[in-house]
Amino acid sequence: MTPTLLSLLRKVDTPTVCNAIEVAQGKRGFDRFTRGTMLSSAPEGPAFVGYARTAKIAAVNPPTEPPEVIKARRMAYYKYMAEAPGPSIAVVEDLDYPDCIGAYWGEINTTVHRGFGMSGALTNGVMRDLGDLPQGFPVVAGSVGPSHGFVHVREVDTQVSIFGLTVESGDLVHADRHGALVIPNDVVDQLEGAIQKLLATERIVLDAAREPAFDFEAFETAWAAFEKARV
Repeated sequence: MTPTLLSLLRKVDTPTVCNAIEVAQGKRGFDRFTRGTMLSSAPEGPAFVGYARTAKIAAVNPPTEPPEVIKARRMAYYKYMAEAPGPSIAVVEDLDYPDCIGAYWGEINTTVHRGFGMSGALTNGVMRDLGDLPQGFPVVAGSVGPSHGFVHVREVDTQVSIFGLTVESGDLVHADRHGALVIPNDVVDQLEGAIQKLLATERIVLDAAREPAFDFEAFETAWAAFEKARV
């Protein structure tokens, strides 16, 4: 991923990227995105993008393994996150879903991950401390709650599932208040051009619709030009 593409991806939303991937693929049907409504800690903020660092947690019940095992895995988790090549995001599945109670993503944990240089977090679990989370580290989560419960790390560097989206460590993820998606490796080189083409073709209809004299005839003309430009 080039610096130019990274900058562009941070400026556009996930619906734009979904559509642009289909432009790059030359067909509809792209389906590597989250399902359902997710919550963003910074809904007015820009999208975040990066290569996934994955893990699984749980919080409803206390861990049954020895404390030294839990501590060692927790430290292995933080080391794994700290050593992530940038840009990176944490993608953490809460195994208690849909009955998650443990807010893993609060002021301390988000600040730590931001300090590691990570760009944000995606989870089906819980976030808290809204208003106190550090700027520059958005969280897209499944819910908001007050407690951390018995939260503990169960797996590190593993396949995870977030609202119907399967994510592997190293996948390129784009996320914002709409949810998240995985960008296929085979479209990365074409994606910048696809986004620019998409934005240009959409402007054909949008610019026409914003004119004071816009009517059905103007729409027909604009739509014909739009469809021609999409080919």
